[in-house]
Amino acid sequence: MSLLFARDLAADIQAGRTTPRAVMEQVAAAIADREGEVHAFAALDLDAAFEATGLEGLAARPLAGLPVGIKDILDTRDLPTAYGSPIYAGHRPRTDAPAVGMVRRAGGIVAGKTVTTEFAFLQPSATRNPRRLTHTPGGSSAGSAAAVAAGMLPVALGTQTAGSVIRPAAFCGVTGYKPTFRLLPTLGMKTFSWHLDTVGLFAARVRDAAFAAAAISGRDLDIGATLAERPRLAIVRTARAGAASPEAHAALETAARAAEAMGARIFDLDLPEELEAADAAQPTIQDFEAALAFADELDFDRAHLSPLFAAHLDAARAIPPDTYDLARRTAKRARQKLGDLFGEVDALLTFSAPGPAPEGFATTGSAMFNRLWTLLGCPAINVAGLNAADGMPVGVQVVGRFGRDRQALAVGNLVETAISR
Repeated sequence: MSLLFARDLAADIQAGRTTPRAVMEQVAAAIADREGEVHAFAALDLDAAFEATGLEGLAARPLAGLPVGIKDILDTRDLPTAYGSPIYAGHRPRTDAPAVGMVRRAGGIVAGKTVTTEFAFLQPSATRNPRRLTHTPGGSSAGSAAAVAAGMLPVALGTQTAGSVIRPAAFCGVTGYKPTFRLLPTLGMKTFSWHLDTVGLFAARVRDAAFAAAAISGRDLDIGATLAERPRLAIVRTARAGAASPEAHAALETAARAAEAMGARIFDLDLPEELEAADAAQPTIQDFEAALAFADELDFDRAHLSPLFAAHLDAARAIPPDTYDLARRTAKRARQKLGDLFGEVDALLTFSAPGPAPEGFATTGSAMFNRLWTLLGCPAINVAGLNAADGMPVGVQVVGRFGRDRQALAVGNLVETAISR
């Protein structure tokens, strides 16, 4: 299984060592080889993608004609957008979501729509984990993580409302980057929770995700080989540490010691009670907003919802507005407290998931180690490179300060480099 390194491929295109068409041929060959067993794509149009490689001036744009996958929760004007639900089968939006338009204007070629779980919730999809086909790829950005892990794409967009970028990246052994809240626009995304939904990216390495984020957003995020210099890195296990497997604890310890050997200043940190309270508030905010966002589907298309999602929405409708408002106030206090905490540390190092990808397809895994950081809006990065004894990936998560994405990516690059050594 050969991963595609987005930053290197773009540099090769811009230097004339390869072409967008040659890269697309490589992608098409990988799709022909792996898609039949991985099922990462909800829609493909490789003929249109090949035609797009001939656009004049493509190689001079930031993404240089690289193929990009778009999670099928984001609208596309030239490919169907079904949001993982039979309710929207064959749906053709009139316009691209702004994030998709940003990909195209940066010189990315939309190769296909990647599978999302139903409305980016918990009902498992048909996608399989390329690292071991008998295991879940996670969710809800199952197809994006799997396509990158299978070498079928160098870059893919995903979304995270609780843990839908970091967790599948950890399960599939690739980089997942959830930027600071609203760094990439969520307009044109099927809304689940407007205070939480975040567009993120998947790529092979931290530097590839940073490169793609810079190219798409126009921000100074392309870190290249830059490593954070002697960062203050706090190990955060949270009150949920008992739910993490021995493999997850071992990965966290290994990553910390490796980063320390490369100059990071490592110490343990217990989260203040304000932050632990916010973790408990996250589901209230998410579910109250989901009950409003999916009111029409529940009222008029209930028969086409999974029983899991319909029952969840029924329960969510019972959340009182006062309880929701209290949860939002709890989140605000936590954000203020986290700002104080980041005066003492440069980044946090914590679990990406409770352990390796579960075997079977009854669940997409738990977001218990992701939802707090999504609620607080900070950048989060799954750093890959560690495996359990059976060879399945175990990720570790770097969390940065709100709006300091470049610093978080540089710390992630340090941890990734340290692990590889």
